[in-house]
Amino acid sequence: MFKKKQHIHADHSHFLNKARAFVLPLVLLLISSLPLTLLSPQPVRGAIKTEAEPPALGTHAQAASLIDVTSGRIIYSTEGDRELRIASLTKIMTAIVAIEHGRLQDRVKVSPTAYAKEGSSLFLQMGEQMSLENMLYGLMLRSGNDAASAIAEHVGGTEEGFVHLMNDKAVQLGLSHTHFANPHGLDAEGHYSSANDMARLTAYALHNPTFARIVKTELKKAPNPNDSWDYSWHNKNKMLRLYEGADGVKTGFTKKAFRCLVSSATRDGRQLAAVTLNDGDDWNDHARMLDYGFRYYPLIPITDKQQPIDGYPLLTGTSFAYPLHDSEKTQLHKRLVLYKNSASVDRADISFGLRGRVEFLLDGELIGSVPVYEKGSKLPAQSTVRPRQEAPTAQDPANNTQQRGWTSRWNEILKNLFGA
Repeated sequence: MFKKKQHIHADHSHFLNKARAFVLPLVLLLISSLPLTLLSPQPVRGAIKTEAEPPALGTHAQAASLIDVTSGRIIYSTEGDRELRIASLTKIMTAIVAIEHGRLQDRVKVSPTAYAKEGSSLFLQMGEQMSLENMLYGLMLRSGNDAASAIAEHVGGTEEGFVHLMNDKAVQLGLSHTHFANPHGLDAEGHYSSANDMARLTAYALHNPTFARIVKTELKKAPNPNDSWDYSWHNKNKMLRLYEGADGVKTGFTKKAFRCLVSSATRDGRQLAAVTLNDGDDWNDHARMLDYGFRYYPLIPITDKQQPIDGYPLLTGTSFAYPLHDSEKTQLHKRLVLYKNSASVDRADISFGLRGRVEFLLDGELIGSVPVYEKGSKLPAQSTVRPRQEAPTAQDPANNTQQRGWTSRWNEILKNLFGA
């Protein structure tokens, strides 16, 4: 049960009148016990019972990371912040920047600088034109370096302009161990990332329905203007065929970066992403990493949407779930923050009945929060945004306005998850 502190008046109407008055520029913090249904994470039906502590997990990688896509929690990391070459994992950023700044139906022309780019290629012809959407498939399924340069020049005006957008996005997402020098990942000075940064970037990108649809595709056919046969691209990511529930993401290799891999998988509605840099046994290591996350860190529902706050005429505005090992459940705590006035809150939110938030802490560290609203309020649209939306089709591609709207909503959500 929430217990009011003595300096909070017990009368509900008095509290609400003061909250509406916005008299003092103060946020009142209440740290108190929550209702039993909020305080104790509810067990996931069908979840595998785990040991008191998860076992040790090892890989053959120089650096590795495993992230829960929904919450953004990094479940496992070794040398996770070490700055290393990432080869074609670069194209994860190339794709998401192109999706957010470009239009899928646009025709992308292959320039002399994009034509016959070294390394992996789609073997596009000089002057050939292809829709941005199809070129993104070629980029992510076959790792076409020619496609990467053509996309960059089309979306960014120049390859350098596009790289600037990539680095801006890295800063926006708080990827402090990342810097890009090109859109394809060929070895270059000043081009690097880390396993943890790539995990966070991948979790962000997988929330984009267009990106998620592309990277889980095993076979894509596209029109070929130069021959009678269509392009036919099989995905290089063997995890799609080797691992149950696999749905992404990207392979990579250069002579200096060696084997790099980002994979993702979804089981029972829960998605994980694994990253390894310089790993000679990546397929097997990724299977073990994903198994580890699904088994030992189930996604635990912490609170439901419209959960009553006992002692207050308030309801939670969203649900919240977080991956927890059994041994961590006793370390989970909550605190209620009530807004005394509009100094720290957008007035439009106040008009919807927003009165504060419940913060969730694991071993004293903030891991997330949900808004709380006055009972009877009509919740604003952003309180019901879901991480999965219908993907735009080739006949009805997302336009810039749609993508900017999606980006704005998810930037707010991921700012809370990643601390960006």
